[in-house]
Amino acid sequence: MPSEYKQTDKLDPSVFGRVAVVYGGNSNERSVSLDSGAAVLQALQNKGIDATHFDPKDQDISEIRDYDRVFNVLHGRGGEDGLLQGVLQWLDIPQTGSGILASALGMDKVRTKQLWQGCGLSTAPFSLLTADTDWQQVVNMLGLPLIVKPVHEGSSLGMTKVNHLDELPAAYATAEQCGDAVMAERWITGREFTIVVIDDEAYPVIRLEPADITNFYDFDAKYNRNDTSYYIPCGLSASDEKHLQALSLAAFRAVDAKGWGRIDAMQDNNGNFWLLEINTVPGMTSHSLVPMAAKARGMDFDTLCWHILAQTL
Repeated sequence: MPSEYKQTDKLDPSVFGRVAVVYGGNSNERSVSLDSGAAVLQALQNKGIDATHFDPKDQDISEIRDYDRVFNVLHGRGGEDGLLQGVLQWLDIPQTGSGILASALGMDKVRTKQLWQGCGLSTAPFSLLTADTDWQQVVNMLGLPLIVKPVHEGSSLGMTKVNHLDELPAAYATAEQCGDAVMAERWITGREFTIVVIDDEAYPVIRLEPADITNFYDFDAKYNRNDTSYYIPCGLSASDEKHLQALSLAAFRAVDAKGWGRIDAMQDNNGNFWLLEINTVPGMTSHSLVPMAAKARGMDFDTLCWHILAQTL
């Protein structure tokens, strides 16, 4: 375990007071949040912390006043988009992770990408879609294949790879079911990576390889299948990994993210890196990437959760 984390591990559990581990909720990612939150809750309790499950779907949010701090594992809308962050800030309750601004930006893929573009950070070209969009114009701009996704969802929900022009209307309809905004993004052919950031440090890069390499790292590959491959070391040269970590830190800071999070990126066949999106409340399930990266840094899951909570002190 890194020496700086051993310092927080020496704290007495009582310093945290009563901790609400907030997970569940009403978003489309509820099932993932339930798995993540249960794992975090058990980890904190293993460390002797007075931690309790708090589910906004079943409890009045005003009851959160009874707690001294919050470990937020509420994936998706309501917990990852600035709403919960605003409530906790108003009530002056310390919370893990990013604040209102970064959470709202990070949940909006289009505004995140616009911000990155404004900062000169490379991100895949994209276009907003509506029911009246000229599909041929989208293909002319982005090429084929391309990927269609909801603007305000995580966990790859509602995403479709489009190989032919006539597939675009159905892909749009699928994404629209998840929300009110839909985007198309240029398909980057190459290798997919994720970069975990904790305490303003980029952890060892992870390369992801779905069993079906012609497809993408979808919801099933993330949470249900056991044939997705994860590589640490990631296979990049030392200089390329350092460059990708620096790019990811710049992307993380650009949206004013804090504490912990994850950046997803691609490397095309010419060796260029492209930012995809940021996740400000990453998954913490048995298939999740943050625990993998922490393990590569010598940190077990219980200690990882303890350390993230210690950021609230």
